[in-house]
Amino acid sequence: MSTRRTRPAPRPPEGTPPRTELARQARTVLADSVRIAHWAAGAPAPGSAAPLATQALERAATALELSPAQVRAGWDRARLAGLIELHGDTARPGWRLRAWDRDDSAVLRGWVALFDAWSLVHAAPEGIEAGAVAEAVEAVPQVLSLLQLSAGPVAVPALLDLLAQRIAELREERCEVPYGAGRSAAESAPATTGRPAPAPDRSADLDALLLDWALEGLAAVGALTLGEGHATLTPLGNWAVWVKLEQICVAAQSPAGNIEQSAADMLLGCARLTPGPARAEYRAWLAARTVGSAVAELLAVARGQDALLRGLAFEALRVVGAPAEPEVRAVVTNPSLRPYALLWLAEYEGADPDDAQEILSREEATWLWVDTAAAVADHGETGLLVRHLDSAVQGTVPALLDEVRAVGHPRTVQVLVALAAAHPDPALAKAVRRAAFQVHTGGA
Repeated sequence: MSTRRTRPAPRPPEGTPPRTELARQARTVLADSVRIAHWAAGAPAPGSAAPLATQALERAATALELSPAQVRAGWDRARLAGLIELHGDTARPGWRLRAWDRDDSAVLRGWVALFDAWSLVHAAPEGIEAGAVAEAVEAVPQVLSLLQLSAGPVAVPALLDLLAQRIAELREERCEVPYGAGRSAAESAPATTGRPAPAPDRSADLDALLLDWALEGLAAVGALTLGEGHATLTPLGNWAVWVKLEQICVAAQSPAGNIEQSAADMLLGCARLTPGPARAEYRAWLAARTVGSAVAELLAVARGQDALLRGLAFEALRVVGAPAEPEVRAVVTNPSLRPYALLWLAEYEGADPDDAQEILSREEATWLWVDTAAAVADHGETGLLVRHLDSAVQGTVPALLDEVRAVGHPRTVQVLVALAAAHPDPALAKAVRRAAFQVHTGGA
């Protein structure tokens, strides 16, 4: 019996509106984007290529009584919030658009996706090096944390000071030579306060320009409001920053201690956990990484030889959700990943997990049956392998063996040999062994 304590469900800061109210505010922020997405879904040529073609832009502006600039901005936000999905050169309504009026969680996830993409919503000032922009984007979470902890308006000079300090810290962590490296040693020496020296005066204007850009971008997505010389988080922004901070706390309190492990080792550590604790472990591991690197690492594991890790990798990708959709869709053409990817996409698009299997062809379902049997044979108990027979789509064992021989899974022989050794019925075991021999020798 486990004595491990579970972390109580975190509660948002006092005064945070209920989720229904937060979702209402998110719907307000994205109202134009939703209208544009619905227009695209019902337009004569709904599969408009993105970016929105000029003719479609003009038609949308006329139909929705918006300016072309508003339509273009709303279209970009709809894409970033998952209301419109790109499939090659074609844009289609996203699943969030279908769930928009009835699912508050889908609305909030869509708005958080937009919040995370604030630097794409509001273009950076021209003439600034990409590295300086990237530093500002990386430093903004610190600014947001101060706004969240202050629970009220914060003066812009205080935010500017914090931004400059954070950028200096980032440069020091990367061991970069600060601006003005040619100054004297006395001038270049860091302050003795224990904090990194701020960027020299000649970059102060740049920091101020970048802070203005960041605050305007965050205001554009509804995360904060700007006053005369100060900024204040909106209820939505306050809630989103709290959620991000909670993710960091979860990462710091990983239930099974797998945060620093590779994806393969983390998945193996979760193999014997029940679904709830396993998902908590996935969330902790994911929170400690960027989404892109985590998804890439999980898919790299899924491409490996271990069938158990393949299935677990897609379970972890279910926790990732929408950000993993493009990468999962891209591996549908990989024969070993196709059944897993198709099931993931079906559930992502709203299918009941119990019904999702119906989207697989007979061949795909058989391939998945063999792959799952391989995972059981490698890591499970013999009784599980025998019971796995009941999950096959074929109605009889002879039909299953015929289709298993034809499907071409690389582990077919090993699976059949293990099944024959485990099954208590001598006649059935003999038939399975014969099938294994035929696959091994290439016989019919």
